[in-house]
Amino acid sequence: MENSERTGEKVFPNGDVYIGMFKGVLPHGKGKYTSSDGTTYDGDWEEGKMTGKGRIIWSSGATYDGDCFGGYLHGLGTFSSSDGSVYKGHWKMNIHHGVGRKEYQNSDVYDGCWKEGVRDGHGRYAWSNGNMYTGIWKKGNMSGRGVMKWFNGDLFDGFWVDGLRHGSGCYRFADGSYYFGTWSNGLKDGRGTLYPVGCALDKCKIDGHKEIRRILSHDSSISKEDAVKHKVKRSISEKVADRFARDSGRISHRAVSVAGDAALHCSSTEVLPEDASCMLSHTTCDGKTEQLGNITVAYEREYMQGVLIRERIKSVDGLSHQSTQRRKFPAKEVRKGSCMDLFKGRKSYYLMLNLQLGIRYSVGKITPIPMREVRQSDFGDQARIKMYFPRKGSRLTPPHHSIDFYWKDYCPIVFRNLRVLFKLNAADYMMSICCDDGLRELLSPGKSGSIFYLSCDDRFVIKTLKKSELKVLLNMLPSYYKHVKDHENTLITKFFGVYRISLRRRKKVRFVVMGNMFYTELHMHHRYDLKGSSLGRFTDKDKIEEGTTLKDLDLMYEFRMDKLLHETLIKQLSLDSQFLESQHIIDYSLLLGLHFRAPEHLTALLEPPDSVCKPKSTPVSSDGGISHREISILPRSLTLVTHEPSIVSTAPGPHIRGKTLRANSVGDREVDLLLPGTGRLRVQLGVNMPAQANRKVKQDETDPSEVELFEVYDVVLYLGIIDILQAYNMRKKLEHKYKSLRFDPMSISVIEPKLYSKRFISFLERVFRA
Repeated sequence: MENSERTGEKVFPNGDVYIGMFKGVLPHGKGKYTSSDGTTYDGDWEEGKMTGKGRIIWSSGATYDGDCFGGYLHGLGTFSSSDGSVYKGHWKMNIHHGVGRKEYQNSDVYDGCWKEGVRDGHGRYAWSNGNMYTGIWKKGNMSGRGVMKWFNGDLFDGFWVDGLRHGSGCYRFADGSYYFGTWSNGLKDGRGTLYPVGCALDKCKIDGHKEIRRILSHDSSISKEDAVKHKVKRSISEKVADRFARDSGRISHRAVSVAGDAALHCSSTEVLPEDASCMLSHTTCDGKTEQLGNITVAYEREYMQGVLIRERIKSVDGLSHQSTQRRKFPAKEVRKGSCMDLFKGRKSYYLMLNLQLGIRYSVGKITPIPMREVRQSDFGDQARIKMYFPRKGSRLTPPHHSIDFYWKDYCPIVFRNLRVLFKLNAADYMMSICCDDGLRELLSPGKSGSIFYLSCDDRFVIKTLKKSELKVLLNMLPSYYKHVKDHENTLITKFFGVYRISLRRRKKVRFVVMGNMFYTELHMHHRYDLKGSSLGRFTDKDKIEEGTTLKDLDLMYEFRMDKLLHETLIKQLSLDSQFLESQHIIDYSLLLGLHFRAPEHLTALLEPPDSVCKPKSTPVSSDGGISHREISILPRSLTLVTHEPSIVSTAPGPHIRGKTLRANSVGDREVDLLLPGTGRLRVQLGVNMPAQANRKVKQDETDPSEVELFEVYDVVLYLGIIDILQAYNMRKKLEHKYKSLRFDPMSISVIEPKLYSKRFISFLERVFRA
């Protein structure tokens, strides 16, 4: 009888009242609970807790209609706040979670995915002033691929980080002009191309942005926001649960809250970027409007942290022809000699999926094995993990959407220990490569036809290997492991794993996972591949675009560094070069990345960054030279300060080279790099290294149409030794490569490891100076 259902009424000592069905002493079935403060719940109950459909009316005027479970708002429901905002969608434990729509009190509207109370995933946010963003959100901010459309007609389609444009993208102005380029923390940073109104857009260049063009055809939008959780008083569900629990001898101590997001307060002035503040009206410098007609020129620009530092005019017709040539040549070369054609139309997807499945399996298999020192038996081709992955799955492997393949993990114990030496744990390694977002294939394959992937968080570069390169790496691995143990600051490429995928008809694809040396929050303005050679080591100026890796003869700078930093760098480069020489490795390179810090007063000398007009003329002295104001000492934006681990991030990453470095300029103490507007960065060998770049420009070589404003820049250097899998046993191939250049001494040094390393270090000593 005690558990039989009945209908009744119960009044609590504090004035709360329940009227409805009971099961024993607990509400069960339909019932209405009225709190002494006026809050009511009318709906389904299960053993004393709100479970099922119901309606809550708070004393403040807020209401909820929808699903409840275990005393929480859980499922699908509509919440109307007392401030006028309305959320309709999915809930999880009193928090927005899943797909939902929220209308804010200021008439802003968000439709999309939520995660634990904040916007996370795909979604669209429309502001009351007409601005709109459609794209990816993370932790309440616009982060990922997205399209922003402003009320004035401007539109940006590209990548975002924490609510700011960051990465590649396309900005379309309301008047019909376009700018393709890159952004860093909301500012233009790097190379880009401006197509004015009426310009016959370079077809090949636009074809390279097919995804952008597709999204540009939709109405979309954007702005910056911070999502904020706010807690409210203890919910009625907790009160009721506690009330009946006390009466039945049970006590609940779990606190609950109803969380939501504060609306984005985004005025038109807050959301308008620097682009919109200077619409391309295409007026001449004297203020008269041009009749553009069918324009056949475009403007190639280079920005430094929002400041326009270079601009030149190029013919669109010329660009079109060159772009076509660039696009056709690599494709033919790739089809000729690589694995690019293995999977027909879905080659990239299948390779990516197979690689992720294999790495997930290998890491899971090797992680439980207790750590130990490597043995001789852990090296070589026979030290491996093998597994067959049928499409339908097996007892040890999951089903998948790729084709059947065999997996091989080379020297798993050795690479597990190497990852430990590189301060990388198994979970971070696996999650970075095997995350749900997948790998990103780099647009341009190497000359050898190799495929390059980038992990979803940019920490790792994955490259396909030739059989000869795999053999070199496995033969070198024992010595490489010892070198890494002995020299934690080594600048040689970091290898994290080597794998092979075998497909039907005996086709095999080999991969190596390497650390991304440019995994940093700073934008790389220039990248160089340096060998210390002059043979063909230059890049056609018409082929230089954002992200192009330049060569030796393109380097017009020498770098002045702190004395101790310089000594440490040259010493380690010599040690690494001696190691490669001992392994008979040749034709390797130093990969150098430069981040420029824009001088603070440079903006005052230029027109607004989106004006089509040329920069204001540079002040000239009476003798025709640049005035004294232009050659005065630049304000220094790079400062070394004593290292403070509590202030700067010391979290290891795949680009970290070892200990924090010491600097002579602060008394032989460990140092951090202080960057105004960015924060403190940990200075390590090859990472976050400050320097002063002196541009090597002779007066008689200066192009009068493209005057450089300064000759000295503060830069941050990133560097490491790459392409170390070219062995001495490939001498015949290299002799053939350089047979037409026998007159140059470099033709000998490229095929003799000792001469190559000597030439390599000699060149770098001229580039980097104390």
